[in-house]
Parts: sequence; structure tokens; C-alpha cells
Amino acid sequence: MENSRFTSWVFFAFSLLFLLGNGAIPVSDPVEVNYALTAKEMLLSGDYISPRIYGEAWFDKPVFFYWELIAAFKIFGITDYAARFFPAIMSLLSLFLIYIFSGIIYGKKVGIYSVVILGTSLIFWCISKLIITDSTLFFFMNATLVCFYLAYRENKPKLYWLAYVFAGLSVLTKGPIGLLIPGAIIILFLLWEKNLKAFLSIKLFSGIIIFLFVAAPWYIAMANIHGSAFTDTFLGVHNYLRATVSEHPKWNVWYYYTGIFFLGIFPWSFAPIVAIYNRWKTKNFVFTTDQKFLLVWAIFIPAFFQCMATKYPTYSFPAFFPLAILIALLLKDRDKLFKRVAIFGFILSVICLSFITIKGSENGHFAGKPIGMYLKEHANKDDVVINFGDYKASIPYYSGKTMYQLDTKEKIKERKESGISWSKKQVMPFMSFEEIPQDKPLYLVVEEHKVRDFGKMKKIADWELIMTSTEKDKVVWLYKKK
Repeated sequence: MENSRFTSWVFFAFSLLFLLGNGAIPVSDPVEVNYALTAKEMLLSGDYISPRIYGEAWFDKPVFFYWELIAAFKIFGITDYAARFFPAIMSLLSLFLIYIFSGIIYGKKVGIYSVVILGTSLIFWCISKLIITDSTLFFFMNATLVCFYLAYRENKPKLYWLAYVFAGLSVLTKGPIGLLIPGAIIILFLLWEKNLKAFLSIKLFSGIIIFLFVAAPWYIAMANIHGSAFTDTFLGVHNYLRATVSEHPKWNVWYYYTGIFFLGIFPWSFAPIVAIYNRWKTKNFVFTTDQKFLLVWAIFIPAFFQCMATKYPTYSFPAFFPLAILIALLLKDRDKLFKRVAIFGFILSVICLSFITIKGSENGHFAGKPIGMYLKEHANKDDVVINFGDYKASIPYYSGKTMYQLDTKEKIKERKESGISWSKKQVMPFMSFEEIPQDKPLYLVVEEHKVRDFGKMKKIADWELIMTSTEKDKVVWLYKKK
């Protein structure tokens, strides 16, 4: 009874940690707002099949996360809290998943330890607050592997079918890697186990039918509606290009995911080092079947993405699920150490929550919300809003106004004519300096350090400063044409 009560309190604490304060954190640039604005436009248009942004089709990600956002907007309205609702819910579901899975394999103590370790790790807490696909992918991809392994270990073949369902949902959330990564992990594990004949019992034929029934309809619909524009952009730019050409070359270093590994699992970063040292010291390199599966799971994901040209901190995120279980195994007989680190992790999470909530409520820090809300209240229907410098999609998201990105005619033409390149991600409306209308009221959004550059193109003296807003470490100015 005591254990049940303690477990309930743990999940209640994480519910508060993930859900509180979300309404005070504005949707931020440059990543979060792409998802929120797309879902908003899909909802307002009534088209729940084709993701769209700035009124145009948008092929960056599959549709499932947008459906989550649309559902939240329908329930709570188009608010900051609604946009962050499902990332928090999916994070809570992942904690339930790890509790059930590790509890079945290693007992309830390891189950609750795994929950606390995962829930207080820095990367998990951060992603529970972020409006990105990763908390949803984390749950679906790991649920795929959980169902497979429980079916394999516990001889419950019906769970194989559920694994295919979750694999289909993973592909609807992030694309082909939703199937590729779990499939590769399963194959490597069975190779290590020298048990490839297990493929005969994983219901491959019926499972593929179930997978296609879940994942294929949306892809078929998109291909029928948009043709090669969808396949070339989604598969070409957002999958092939990510693997072969780095979007951020300075991050493409061999130690990238090693750093993410230790930073992401903080304050539990010491545990993997201790485990490796103990194994080396005792020369014990024999692993149980359970440990083999967890190790393949935890190692393959960052290793796979290390081979990809484009690197993001969140790509290796699903690997923290098995890693939390392995750390729980290491600490299951070291209760005092576990409790001290757990308390520190909770306190750190509360401090971080307080910080971002306070900063978020201070005039929309980290976002273009103040300028967006000003334009929503003061700009008329025919007023033109232009941007010079880094484009802040949060401004059209909050204002409901079209905002044009200023550039030269040559660069706009070059961007349109480029083949499979990163410039294809830039789908905001563009306007050249020559096209700036002279007969309509104009608003200019410009970063402080770009004001001088704008002045070289147009006379900045002809514009009146209306307000300033802080976005991260940049001051963003809003001008109105005199």
C-alpha cells in the first residue's frame, strides 16, 4: 500500500512539473512556432490532411503531431497552454510506459527508480515543455520496442501486433525513421542473441498489413494531392538531405552525441561512467538477454544519428528510455545516493520551471509575442508588415497578419530556382526592396543590429520607432512608416 501511495505521489509530482506554467511560456522562434502556426492554419482552413504554413503546403513533418496540436486548440482554444499540452501528456505517458516495462522485467523498485531518473533528467524535462514532435516520437518509438520485447520475452505474440501499430504511429509522427530505427535495433538484438529464427514468430506478414493500415493512408493521400512536390520535398529535403548535408556544419563533429548524452541525462550523468568502470574493473562483459536488448537500444540510436550529417540535440532522445532503466539497475541497491540525486533533480526542475515561467510572462521573453499582439490590436487589414533579418514566425502566429521577408530580387530568384537544398525550408512570403508598396501603411520588424543595414537600402529616418521586444539575446524593433 505504501509503495502504491508513493508511486501515485511521484506521478502527481511529475504531472505538476510538466503541466504547470505552460500558459506563461510563449511559443518561441524558430522551431516551436513552425508547428504551432501550421496547426493553427490547418484548423482555421478546415484541412486536416495537408500541413500548411503561410497559406502554402508545408512538407517538413508528417501529420500526427499537428493533429495533437489541433485537438488541443479545439479543447483549450489557440493558446500557449494548448500548444504545450500534448508534449506534457506524451511525456507523462512515457513515464507510465517505462514504469510498466521496467517493472515487469526487474520489479516495481526498478520501475519507480526508472521513472524518477527519466523524469528528472534535463533533456526529458525540457522536451516535455517544447512544442516539437520529439515527446510524441519518444513514446511511440519506445512503445514499439517495449511491445516487441515483451512479446518476445513473455511469449505474448499478440503484443507484436501492437508493436506494428506503434511503429505506424511513429512513421506518422516523424517519417521513415519511425520504422527504420526500431527495426534495426530488433535485428541487431536478435543477431547478438543468435536467434534470427525469431523472425518466424513476430507475425511479419500480418504485422506489415497493420503497419500499412495505420501509416500509409496519409502518405497516399498527400502523394495524390500534391504529387512530386510532396515526395521530392518530404523525402528529398527533409530526409535525404538531413542525412547527407549538414544543416548546421559546426555541429557535425564526432563527439556531438557524447556531449548530448552526458548533458541530457544530468544529474544522473555519473552513473554510466561508474557502470563502465565497474565492468572494466571486474572484467565482467557477460550480459543477460534483458541487458543486451537495453544496451543495443541505448547505443544504436545515438550511433545511427552520429552517422547522419545533420545533428540536433533531440535526435538521440529516444535512447534515454533504456538508459534510465540501466541507471536504475545500477542504483537499485544504493538508496541513499539515489534519493539525494533525485531530490536534487526535482529541485533543479522546479527552479528551471520558475525561471522560464517568470521570463516567459515578462513581455513574452524568448518570442515575438509582444510585437505580434501589438500588430493584432493596431494594424489594419490592408497594412503591410515586412521583416528584415531573421524571420520570426511567432509574429504572424500571434498577430494573424502576413509578414513578408525582405531580400534582394537576386536572392529571392536564386532561392526559388535551387534544387534539393536547405533553402527549400524557407517558405515564408518574400518581398524585394523594389516591391515595398508606397501607397499602403507599412510596419517594419528589424533586429537592432540590422537597422543600419536596412538604412543602406531605405531611409530609416522615414520610419517611426513604435516598440522594442527582447527575443533571446536580441532586441527586436518595430517601426511604422511615417
